[in-house]
Amino acid sequence: MSREKLDQIAEKEQARQSQFDKRIHCCISTACLSAGAGHTIQTLRDSVEAAPTGDEVEVVQTGCMGLCSRGPLVRVQEKSGEEVYYADVDSECAEELVAKTVSWDQAQAKQQKLSSELQTVRARLETARRKRSLKKHILSPDMPFFTKQVKVVLRDVGYVDPEKLEDYLAHGGYEALHKVLTEMSPEQVCDEMLNSGLRGRGGAGFPTGLKWNFVRREQSDVKYVVVNGDEGDPGAYMDRTVMEDNPHQVLEGMMIAAYAVGANHGYFYIRAEYPIAIDRIRGAIRAARRHGILGKSVLGTDFSYNADVRIGAGAFVCGEETALIHSIEGKRGVPRMRPPYPSTSGLWGKPTVINNVETFASVPAIIKEGADWYAQIGTEKSKGTKVFALAGQLTNTGLIEVPMGITLKEIVYEIGGDVPGDAEFKAAQTGGPSGGCIPNTHMDTPVDYESLQELGSIMGSGGLVIIDSTTSMPEFARFFMDFCVDESCGKCVPCRVGTVQIRTLLDKIIEGRGEPEDLDKLEALCQLVRSTSLCGLGQSAPNPVLSTLRFFRHEYEALIPTNA
Repeated sequence: MSREKLDQIAEKEQARQSQFDKRIHCCISTACLSAGAGHTIQTLRDSVEAAPTGDEVEVVQTGCMGLCSRGPLVRVQEKSGEEVYYADVDSECAEELVAKTVSWDQAQAKQQKLSSELQTVRARLETARRKRSLKKHILSPDMPFFTKQVKVVLRDVGYVDPEKLEDYLAHGGYEALHKVLTEMSPEQVCDEMLNSGLRGRGGAGFPTGLKWNFVRREQSDVKYVVVNGDEGDPGAYMDRTVMEDNPHQVLEGMMIAAYAVGANHGYFYIRAEYPIAIDRIRGAIRAARRHGILGKSVLGTDFSYNADVRIGAGAFVCGEETALIHSIEGKRGVPRMRPPYPSTSGLWGKPTVINNVETFASVPAIIKEGADWYAQIGTEKSKGTKVFALAGQLTNTGLIEVPMGITLKEIVYEIGGDVPGDAEFKAAQTGGPSGGCIPNTHMDTPVDYESLQELGSIMGSGGLVIIDSTTSMPEFARFFMDFCVDESCGKCVPCRVGTVQIRTLLDKIIEGRGEPEDLDKLEALCQLVRSTSLCGLGQSAPNPVLSTLRFFRHEYEALIPTNA
């Protein structure tokens, strides 16, 4: 299918949407579904159908609106563009929302014939009209949670129906792909990524354009592109959300990468615990094939590309790229020594680009807006934005996208709304089980690759856990060491044995059986595991222990008996 035909589909969908006086968006991302959004959206639909309204009203399923701790979330969008957000929208609140939102037409009410079920709904709406107690559910658009964010990856998430290609096209979808296929050479695409300063958002922060250029320059009859959706950090759900809520955006970024490096096939590697993401990515692939976006002669050009989904069994180590490759190939998911790197010898021995979901989701906006536009966001060395799953002991938790260089203080006290209750902010852990804990004395630290590394932590894929003053830091470190012990693939001795010994020492100290020299043993053992493990799992597993020893050593010392 040509770009012109896709433009026609987009214009038709835009015209269809513009006919509505009001559009009620309901989040159907995993977080809101777990809070009852399935019932909420059905109630909204039933209520709109039952209401005798003179307005044209549409109920739309969309993705994450960010404030997951207050879900289900609903947004009412007027034809003028004005928006109102509602939080904690259960079925009763949904009826009140519709009763307040629509303009009531009593003449139509007398003429409208409804089923007995919808007549019951209308009766409840009549009661809800008189009740109108929605003030506590309204979210102010001036909340720092909204105003402090800068959205690139998430700018259409929460507006686009994730199961509808037409909606993605109506929001400018696949324009970037068409641009690179008709106006740019593969080298120019790689250079654009390099000039933008985009770095891999999976944790390592390697320059995306540089990685793509390595694969582009390889001479091979077959090359691959792999989307790493094996997000496994406790408390992290950034990639899952993007795949669930705007799957075509990730697919478009993947296809741009494929054109840039000369690949004609690729894979989404998604862990089995993400069934909604798997279904929506598969749905996006099917829809793209039907419309000539995938397959032969993409958008009427000479470029051909196909994509498939491979499901991981949930092993954390398979987030490491060589273990991921083995898993796709049907082998046991364990890492291997590098070099050779996947850019030279990856999937089935062929040159392969592997980036995580957020990296690919950043690409369409960079192509459309330009590298200079993206490079103006963030810091000198850490460009652009970063999506975080803000979790832990905070008033506002959920999914946020902020410019690189924002401080922890801004995230905790403004976006997060501070620690609830009488407790105080104690530390922030970035980078999941591979990261470190940053104390409140460093709350002015910019959140970027370099600053976090200086404090013994990492950016990671985007997990950000806030810890309050009631938390024991040795026990917090043991929790993540338990995770690393369970997730070690066992291939190399330092990780297989070393992580168990670290946990054993932590158990001894926490249970009050420790000796003063155990702290030095613990630190030395952590350094040994970090410097000798085969892959990133073992190399970073000691980070939570080392960072808590560095900043909260007094808590460990307090657990050592005085007569020891």
